[in-house]
Amino acid sequence: MRLATTIAALAICATVSLTASAKKDNKYIDWAEKVAQSEMKHNPELWRADFVKKPKWDYTQGLVALAITEMYKTTKDTAYLNYVTEFKDFFVKEDGSIETYKLETYNIDRVNGGKFLFALYDITKEEKLMKAICLLRKQLDTHPRMKCGVFWHKKIYPEQVWLDGLYMGAPFYAQFIKRCNEDKAKFDDVAKQFVLADSLTLDKATGLNWHAYDDARQQPWTDKVTGHSPNFWGRSMGWYMMAMVDVLDYLPKSHPSRKTIIANLNRLSNALLKYQDKESGLWYQVPNFPGREGNYLESSCSIMFIYAFAKGARKGYLPKEFKTIAKESFDKFTKSATITNADGTTSITKACGVAGLGGTPYRSGTYEYYIGEKQRNDDPKVVGPFILAALELSKL
Repeated sequence: MRLATTIAALAICATVSLTASAKKDNKYIDWAEKVAQSEMKHNPELWRADFVKKPKWDYTQGLVALAITEMYKTTKDTAYLNYVTEFKDFFVKEDGSIETYKLETYNIDRVNGGKFLFALYDITKEEKLMKAICLLRKQLDTHPRMKCGVFWHKKIYPEQVWLDGLYMGAPFYAQFIKRCNEDKAKFDDVAKQFVLADSLTLDKATGLNWHAYDDARQQPWTDKVTGHSPNFWGRSMGWYMMAMVDVLDYLPKSHPSRKTIIANLNRLSNALLKYQDKESGLWYQVPNFPGREGNYLESSCSIMFIYAFAKGARKGYLPKEFKTIAKESFDKFTKSATITNADGTTSITKACGVAGLGGTPYRSGTYEYYIGEKQRNDDPKVVGPFILAALELSKL
């Protein structure tokens, strides 16, 4: 008995040693740590992550919080947990209310800000986190919708679906249904968001998806016949790709729309490969115009595609060759879109700061508009997906 116990103990030690060695030698985790630690130095308070001057509950900081929480789960380094905990405690009050969050503004971006709360709750089991999650879920009960049932992007953008919005609302919605034992029929509502949004934004000629669709045909940017916005935008498709691979974590395998979502993921993934710059591993800000004057290779959409390729291939949604595509693209990305600063930190370059449609001042959605938006280093919309992509690649 003693010999058997000793052998078992040695086997466990060998497994732990191999696991530790694998982590030590895993270049993807090394890259994730390099960027995560740099982010914490660049923004000692997480709420500053989007170059803001005062705290605001938003999707960008929530995305970084999710990525850093995943770093803690992978490495068990408490510095990551402390960083997110400070952010969480500033915003989430004991009664579950959230500082600066207003449900009645009906901005679906704000829902995405709370996805990290699920992951954090698994670690801390704090009741206030579940209360905050329920508050954000409540928004979706009354969030405005188009006649077909797809959520408006925001209350201030009536009758419009933007690809961005699929990532902002649906994965949170699906995760809540699964984890909180909500009526399983609600999965039909989640699936509908993807199936209808894809059909409304699909360009059959290219296999790509337009940035947005205006059901009312009232916006100056709208094609009055199709309702489409006038151009494709890389990051909007990046958000959409991430949304698809993430929502499939929660959508039941038996759900009839699951095959449709996977088919759409495959169609868009293959379509995007035609537009990748093979030398840099990146995609352009306006993907279907590679090399056009003013167009540039944009990092946030590129890393989002890489994340979707890696996760899609690992989960079996995409063909296995996408593992190789994801790895090769990531390696090129780190050479093309990262720099080492004088203080030793790492920055990710070539990220579009923001792009949208309508609003004040008015955003027209023209080619000139998209290429004219400001580029910046260390935008949270590239930092968060980079960390998540690296961690995903580490699992391959």
